[in-house]
Amino acid sequence: MAHETAADAGQIENRTFDEIQVGDSAAIEKRLTLDDIKLFAIMSGDINPAHLDEDFAKSTRFQEVVAHGMWGGALISTVLGTELPGAGTIYLGQTLRFREPVRLGDVLKVSVTARAKDAERKRITFDCRCVNQDGRVVIEGKAEVQAPTEKIRRPRTVLPRVRMAERARLHELLSAANHPAPVSMAVVHPVDEVSLMGAWEAARQGLIHPVLVGPEAKIRAAAEAAGIDIGEFPLVDVPHSHAAAAEAVALTRAGKVGALMKGALHTEELLHEVLKHDSGLRTERRISHVMAFDVPTYPRPLFITDAAINIYPTLDDKVDIVQNAIDLAHAVGNEVPKVAILSAVETVNPKIASTLEAAALCKMAERGQIVGGVIDGPLAFDNAVSEAAAAAKGIVSPVAGRADILVAPDLEAANMLMKQLTYLADASGAGLVVGARVPIVLTSRADDAITRLASCALALLVTEYQKRVGR
Repeated sequence: MAHETAADAGQIENRTFDEIQVGDSAAIEKRLTLDDIKLFAIMSGDINPAHLDEDFAKSTRFQEVVAHGMWGGALISTVLGTELPGAGTIYLGQTLRFREPVRLGDVLKVSVTARAKDAERKRITFDCRCVNQDGRVVIEGKAEVQAPTEKIRRPRTVLPRVRMAERARLHELLSAANHPAPVSMAVVHPVDEVSLMGAWEAARQGLIHPVLVGPEAKIRAAAEAAGIDIGEFPLVDVPHSHAAAAEAVALTRAGKVGALMKGALHTEELLHEVLKHDSGLRTERRISHVMAFDVPTYPRPLFITDAAINIYPTLDDKVDIVQNAIDLAHAVGNEVPKVAILSAVETVNPKIASTLEAAALCKMAERGQIVGGVIDGPLAFDNAVSEAAAAAKGIVSPVAGRADILVAPDLEAANMLMKQLTYLADASGAGLVVGARVPIVLTSRADDAITRLASCALALLVTEYQKRVGR
């Protein structure tokens, strides 16, 4: 996310040797993603598994061991070639010190500052620095360039799209969660490397304060195997996973934590305690699961519900499912989300129950029984996400082709849709259980780093939203 320094985003303008004064500077910011690492490996030929292999990284230190200083160094040349001096710059040499590793998820501010000018040879020496999101200097040094002597102003080159290199909307969740104070989160039974590392990484990114709930000996053994220090995290020692779920819910009811994260236990175990009438975390709402998806081929974030909790929801259940998804969209900044109630067709058919329920939900929204969004249905999937498909069928709707939320008829349909987007459309998502007193992160062993972090960011944003609206 480069800061624009030219007159407008569509133009690139250089600074000539004569225009640059000692002390002038420019900077960009960029978050390191796993796809950035893969693309850099393709260009450089660096296939070190510690730099590239996702399974290797997951099985050791959740990519904490990965050092990507060369990627950070490459960003320095980006600043020099596009910002200061800009077009026409000839890179003559550099001397850099890599002071700390650049790790997956880090946000680098890369800056260059003119230090000295050689008027005879039209050369400029720049001080170069890369600082991470914690304010720590990870790279520093000097670069020498031949500065341009002629003014250049031209349209910015539109680079070809590389589909693997985005995940931008999940990073937007992380960026949106940069400012609120971390949420205190009970991590339930984190006795394996994967679940413990997810909590540790989210804490390092300033998203959560983990409270580890489970058998102390097993948790410490997992931390030792992962090579991480959990000494700063509170640890509540209980004998087994059932007790961990019960204790985590009790901590929540007592106001000691503001969110839950599933560790190495079955989802049913955790939800059994959450849904207890006398000692759980029930509200007047039915709980449901929402996935916030980043689909490279779709121009906006896409929420899908419910693929994990409600198997065959009734009409009453769907009222809560829809409202939960709308509230989650509000929490991430979408004030009036467009909600598509999905079915196989876009017309009401008495033989297809989901079309009748879709029509009923729309009427309920008109009567104020569902609030905060624009709802339409029934809509087939193509009409919901493609304006061309909607136009071809003559559908006039504020939602058709522009849906922010897709409400599936049942869990089977939602689950298949979610997995099709993941495996056929390069989509990546962050999931959350909502409708309880606090948000619940349901992690999976298959989740990658950015998914785990984005799920925690979602939980943080939901807790902040609940504070704002008094829930």
